[in-house]
Amino acid sequence: MKKLIAATSLIALAAGGVSVADTAPADTPLASIKAGDPMKLTYEVKATAWALFIPITGKANFRAELKPDTYSIKGKVKTTGLADILVNYDMDLASSGYVRDDHLQPYAYVSQNHDGKKNRRVEMTYGSSDVAMTANPAFGNLGDPAATPPQKLDASDPLTAFIGHGFMPRPAGENPCGGPMKIFDGRQLTHLHFENAGLKKVRTDGYKGDAYECHVTMDKVAGYKKGEANKDTLTGIDGPLKMYMAPLPNGTVMPVKIQADTDKIGTVTLQVSKLKFEPLATD
Repeated sequence: MKKLIAATSLIALAAGGVSVADTAPADTPLASIKAGDPMKLTYEVKATAWALFIPITGKANFRAELKPDTYSIKGKVKTTGLADILVNYDMDLASSGYVRDDHLQPYAYVSQNHDGKKNRRVEMTYGSSDVAMTANPAFGNLGDPAATPPQKLDASDPLTAFIGHGFMPRPAGENPCGGPMKIFDGRQLTHLHFENAGLKKVRTDGYKGDAYECHVTMDKVAGYKKGEANKDTLTGIDGPLKMYMAPLPNGTVMPVKIQADTDKIGTVTLQVSKLKFEPLATD
């Protein structure tokens, strides 16, 4: 999960380049979709850092289609040399499930690694009493302790967890950062917690405006090596990991920037090069 969390909780947790086409605020971000207005989301992220004079880069592309009853998400994550923060990483991801009134409910998830080593493929299917998982090649073990069926069902796959977090309603008076984000990748279960540090002015390549500064902590809940559970695993970071979440006109609250000061390569900045909501054409 360390590689998957690195990619999905850092690269995938960055955003910007906002474009909202013909969408209006609703009681919840998913209300208009449930009412019969399907939506397409394009989400492209880039990361930059420097090791001496050598640029270190990462990018992720996500495409989501949300219909009144179902959704599908596809993603590609690739990084090059981002040390402790983002390891070298090349993966295709896909998720699908059901659109509920206030959340996305996963049904199926596939991840295909192209790391040139194990090239592991993981498939998950959410059932009524457990989450079925197959991995090829198989995991050596499922951790100590392993995630229990109730814990797995209470979490979402990495794609659904991230994209779905932006669509979850934020009631007045509650934490605008939302959370916790509960992520299960087939083996490891991790919770991301967000502390609101106030509304700040943010300027990125694709976004200029107000965003909530959210400080991120991470709990290893299950599926890790014995003794690693319940430890903060954002290693290599000096100070809090800052994720800036912007409230958008269509009711979503999307990250527009992530920044981390590392003890090896200085500041790593992640931002979206494209974030676009548009109507989804259906037959």
